[in-house]
Formats: sequence, C-alpha cells, structure tokens
Amino acid sequence: MNSLSSKHAAHAKAFVLVAMCLAVLMAQVDTSVVNLAVKSIGMNFHSGTAMLQWVIDVYNLLYASLLLTAGALGDLYGRRRMFILGVGVFTVGSLACGVAPNEFLLVAGRGLTGIGAAFMLPNSLSILAVTYPNKKERSHAIALWASCNGLAFAIGPTLGGWIVETISWRAIFLMIVPVSVLALVLAVMFLGESANPEGRRLDLRGQFLAIAALAGLTFAAIEGPHLGLTSLPVLAAATLGAAATLGFLLIERRLSNGLTPFELFRRPGLPASMTVAALMTFGMYAMFFLMALYFQNLRGASVFLTGIELLPMSLIFFVVSQRVGKLSIRFGRRVVMSAGMALMGAGLLVLTQISPQTNIYAIEAALVIIGAGLGLNTGPVVDAAVASVPSSRSGTASGLVNTARMVGATLGVAILGAIYAAHAEGGGDAGMILGMRWAFVVGGVGELLGAAVAWFFIVPQGATRSKVSWFSATERVR
Repeated sequence: MNSLSSKHAAHAKAFVLVAMCLAVLMAQVDTSVVNLAVKSIGMNFHSGTAMLQWVIDVYNLLYASLLLTAGALGDLYGRRRMFILGVGVFTVGSLACGVAPNEFLLVAGRGLTGIGAAFMLPNSLSILAVTYPNKKERSHAIALWASCNGLAFAIGPTLGGWIVETISWRAIFLMIVPVSVLALVLAVMFLGESANPEGRRLDLRGQFLAIAALAGLTFAAIEGPHLGLTSLPVLAAATLGAAATLGFLLIERRLSNGLTPFELFRRPGLPASMTVAALMTFGMYAMFFLMALYFQNLRGASVFLTGIELLPMSLIFFVVSQRVGKLSIRFGRRVVMSAGMALMGAGLLVLTQISPQTNIYAIEAALVIIGAGLGLNTGPVVDAAVASVPSSRSGTASGLVNTARMVGATLGVAILGAIYAAHAEGGGDAGMILGMRWAFVVGGVGELLGAAVAWFFIVPQGATRSKVSWFSATERVR
C-alpha cells in the first residue's frame, strides 16, 4: 500500500512539473513568435509602427507591473489558486487575440495574456519549491523548468514563422489554447494548495503606482514621435509616469513589507543585478522587434525564412545557457555577466552597419555574438541577485530581478521602437535603415553600460558581504 501511495505521489509530482513547464513554455513562445507576426498583423489591420509596438509592449507592461503582486497573492491566498487563475486568463487572452476583429481588441487580448503570464510564472516556481522539498529533486525540477525558457527561445521563431506563413498569424495564438487547457487540467487534477501568509500583506498603493509609472512612461515613449513630444497626451503621460515613479519611491521606502523591500537594496548585488537585467532586455527585445521587420520589409524574406534566419542566435543561446553554470563556477558570475553584456553590446553595434544589401553571413555572425552573450548573462544575473540576499528573501530577489528584466523589455521596445519610427515613417527604406541603426546604437551602448555595472558592482564569489557596499564598489571605478 505504501509502495502504491509513493508511486501515486511520484506521478502527481511529475504531472505538476509538466504543468509548470508548459506554463513557462507557453509564455515564452507567445513572446517570441509575436515578433515574427508583426508585419502580417500590420498588413491585416493597416497598422502603423506605434500600434505594432503596443501589440508587443502591452504584454511586457502588464507582466512587469503585476509580477511581484502576483507572487504576493500566491503567498497570501494560495499558489494553486493564483496559478490556475493565471492559466485561465492566459487562455482567454490567447483566444481573444486569435479571433480579434481589429487591432484594439488584439492589444486588449495581448494585455490579458500578459496578466495571465504574471500570475503563472512566479507562482509556478514557488509551486515547484513546495512540491519538491528534497533539495536534489528540487534542483532537477527547477533546472527542467528553466530549460523551457531556452527551448521556447529556440523553437519559437522557427515554429512561429512556419505557422504564420502556412496558416495565419491568428494561428500562433489559437494553437496555444489547447496547450493552456492541458496545463489547466493538470493543475486542477494534481496540484495541491499551499500558502504562507504569515508576515505578508498586499501593497495596493505600491501596485497602483507601479502600473501608473510604467504605463505613463511607455505611452509617452511610443506615442511621442507620432503625436509630438509637446502634445497634451504625451506631456500628461510623461508627467503621470514621473509623478507615479516619485510617489512609488517615497511610499515604498517607508514600508517594511511593501511591494519593494528597500532594505534589500543596501546590498550592492541586488540593485546591480536588477540594473544589468533591465539593460540586457532593453536592447534585446527591441532588437527582436526590429530585426523581424528588417528581414521581412527590407530583405523581402518570408515569415518562415525570417524565423530560420533568427534561429542561429536562438540555438547558440540555448547551447551556452546549458553550460553557463560551469563557467560561472570557474570564472565567477561577475566575469561571465560582464562578458555576456559586452558581447551583446558588440553584436548590436555590429548591426548598426546593416543595409538591405549586407551579407547575410555578417548579420548571422552578429546575431550569434548576441545569442552567446544572452546565454552567458541570463542565468547568472538571477543567481547573483539571489546570492546577494539572505536565503529567506531569495524568492523576493528573484521576483525583483525578473521585474527589472520585464521593465527593461517594456521600455526598450518603447524607446528604441520610437527612435526607429521617428526616422522610418515616411522615410522609405533609407529612413528605416537609419532608424534601425540609431536604435541599435542606443541599445548597444546600453548593453555595454550593463557590462560596466556587472564588472564594478557585482560582488565576486567569496567576498565578504558585510564588508561590501556601494561605496566600496564605487572605489573600484575610481
């Protein structure tokens, strides 16, 4: 009887792991394939660059804004409940995107999928930690969960390109629905409830201000080139974003258990890791958006061929990310992260030389450099954040660095997309190239700045944490 019971428990754990892996796979594939579909979506709805930016960015915006709150809600009211809610919302959002009759409902559907992803991903990681109390089993389960990020990054462009070209851009959303339903069924059947409400509370003021800050700044960046930087809507949005940011900082620093625990920022590793994560995605997400447009609009590539042309970058990212743990142990997180950010910056600066006639092998070489850098940095940046705080706050640190990652992605698509749009609209092919070049310059400089932050402010392994401060780290700069 005990043997049967243990087998049932093992099977239940396996199904829970499958559900959690499906969640991260759905969220990441959904992100990567939409970049390939933007041209088809634009042609379908006769959309301009700004609306296409919103199709990408509304997902990032809501995901980034709700990530910490969704994790807190799981701790307070049950991780199973919040995970199932997230999968349900994600499913409805995907279905809405697939049948959207106009661009505005498509953006609304993308917003729903962003909300769903925000509830799925942080709670899926917490669920695995509870489901696998044994340290060795837990490490294996989380490694499988994390590898789905790389798997999605590798298969998303190719699979998405084939689907968009052979079926329709709508199919990339509709084909996610059955996978979402499977994850939902597995969660309902096999997932037990868990919560840790002790000492936690919901910070509604902080959440409201975080959403207002990101929404205001994103709207100003995306719509500024089209409505005018001095237009009333843009000025109002920028003012709202700035005021909400200031209010968030003033309120949160007074709270001992708010949305963002400021006492953790006294340790240099966490703010440095968050800065690096934000700068990493600032350039990367915009690069995906712009390169998809480059291959299709300027080189005449099909959607499927565009996916194939982006595949080498995805594959090198997947390969490097599988081996970065050993490199971090040998050389240290600081060296690996600095090298990764420097490679991404170098690759983006190489792309500033592109034209419609650029040799495809030169472009692929730049993309491979970027993919290698992304693989070197993605894992260690989270590891550095978690290692910089007490083990009891590791979940908070992970949530903060992932929030920073999505904030960087949101602002990157908004700001770099706006730089591109300012030159591209009405400027023909020459305007598009000029806009891309300037966007890649700013993105590349951002990545190189991230490399400098990693080198000077990430605490080397073995350093005594209590003796490290922002002041001592700054001394290394001097």
